[in-house]
Amino acid sequence: MNRTDLLSHLWEFQNKFGFLSDIAIAEIAQKLKVSKIEIEGVISFYHFFHRQPTAKYVIYLNNSIVSEFKGFQHIKAAFEKETGSTFGEYNQNLEFSLFETPCIGLSDQEPAALINFNPFTNLTVKKVKTIVQQLKDGVDLKSIASNPTSKIQYTPSEDKTIIFRNYKAGVALSKLKQKNPTETLNTIAKSELSGRGGAFFPTAKKWLACKDNDSVKKYIICNADEGEPGTFKDKSIIENIPGLLIEGMIIAAYITGAKEGFIYLRAEYKFLQKKLEDTLEEFYQNTFLGKNICGIKNFDFNIKIELGAGSYVCGEEKALIESLEGKRGEPRVQKYFPTEFGYLGHSTVVNNVETFAKAARIIELGANFISSVGTDISKGTKLLSISGDIAKPGIYEIEWGMSVKQLLKLCEALSPYYVQISGPSGECINSTEFNRQICEEDLVCGGSIMVFNRSRSILQIQENFLKFFKMESCGVCTPCRAGNQILLEKVKKFDRGLCTQKDIDEIKQWGKIIKLSSRCGLGKSSPNSLLMSIDKFEDYYKQKISPISENHTIEFDMERAIQEYDSIIKETQL
Repeated sequence: MNRTDLLSHLWEFQNKFGFLSDIAIAEIAQKLKVSKIEIEGVISFYHFFHRQPTAKYVIYLNNSIVSEFKGFQHIKAAFEKETGSTFGEYNQNLEFSLFETPCIGLSDQEPAALINFNPFTNLTVKKVKTIVQQLKDGVDLKSIASNPTSKIQYTPSEDKTIIFRNYKAGVALSKLKQKNPTETLNTIAKSELSGRGGAFFPTAKKWLACKDNDSVKKYIICNADEGEPGTFKDKSIIENIPGLLIEGMIIAAYITGAKEGFIYLRAEYKFLQKKLEDTLEEFYQNTFLGKNICGIKNFDFNIKIELGAGSYVCGEEKALIESLEGKRGEPRVQKYFPTEFGYLGHSTVVNNVETFAKAARIIELGANFISSVGTDISKGTKLLSISGDIAKPGIYEIEWGMSVKQLLKLCEALSPYYVQISGPSGECINSTEFNRQICEEDLVCGGSIMVFNRSRSILQIQENFLKFFKMESCGVCTPCRAGNQILLEKVKKFDRGLCTQKDIDEIKQWGKIIKLSSRCGLGKSSPNSLLMSIDKFEDYYKQKISPISENHTIEFDMERAIQEYDSIIKETQL
């Protein structure tokens, strides 16, 4: 037993008792030889761990912006009415506990909720009433849960589809016998594969750094913790072709010499854990995992699934490693790359699901095939999760270089006005930019596109995004912890009709401070959407600015009001 088992132990106790008691913490502390205070610190970091008793059914309702626009408030009210419980309150009800939670990877099927981590999608007030009554009547939860598989709405022509083409387990791995690790790495390099999580760091360069490192142990980690609101592309790979991402991890192990790997699966995707476990078992049975993989002598590699506990920042690779080590998922100071000092101090490769899947296809199909698709700089295809005001939400595998206009036509966007690229931390565009191309040389996209029509409030979008970043900030650095709160309060001033040009200027100043001085990518990107929306939707914001003088006191001054009240009282007593 060691500290790296902490998350597993916490889940074990919570699954058994519904919460983490003082007794459970003391027992875990004794087993792992970790102080109780440290364990409490880890528990407090994650959304899904509870220190107070929860009910038989724990319901997490997604409060992302797409959910808001699809009827979140009505669904929330329905759950409270039908269960007799209140959101965020403990010890009210033995049957139902209600909580709000950020994006659960079901933006194409909103409003959506998790009940004991089973998905329920496309909720209506009537559906909520039926679901709650069925649970009260003792109907098996799994039997009434939704099938949340995201629909693959579009792929290119058959000769250009890469990820969602026909898949047969082991085809990519069979190619490894023909090339040594260096030759295999050269194929990845020739394809110019870059990370598909949003940073677009050259994959071959990362894997080479691990390969050349003299670390005693090496690790391969698949980051299956996509938590950016509006993103569910990696989930679609796990749902449809989990073996492809596993083959990509095995190829990375072959190149680097790693013997152990992890799939860090976000807790929101717990309902997919069994599918991954079954696929891993098949791989072991077919000698695609374990010892002497595919008959290659001394090629040994094993993969373990680790379940997260609800933290957006753990999608950052260094924070993810901290979480795997049984610590709070706070990003490390950028002193070393994970390939230099990663999991337990050893050289570590961290890539997301789509990157590993693409790597497997590159080895299967060859670098020349990949290079024949896309643009001169952006090779191949890109998976996009598209949601919002469109007729066809779901997964789109597009060839790099497709215009936004073409994509909006494919998904049958309903009068698109405001389009958010790459989630809340990405870039927003207006209708004058719909001819831009989705590729690394123009409009780069990590994987999420949310489309909103003119009836939607841009300020409501920004308020939702900032609430998300405020909630998900790890709190370590002041610019992110305090700065996002300040931006949120500024946006709320718009709602009250109290914002002036001075507030706009201060938003830009604070945004710059947060981006320049935050410790990790969350803070560095959290102001992006708000700042861009102010520039790109200038007329909208002009209508929201108060015409009163900037020097006018527009906020309520409690202290001054009390003084004036006391003064009036004294005058009446004279």
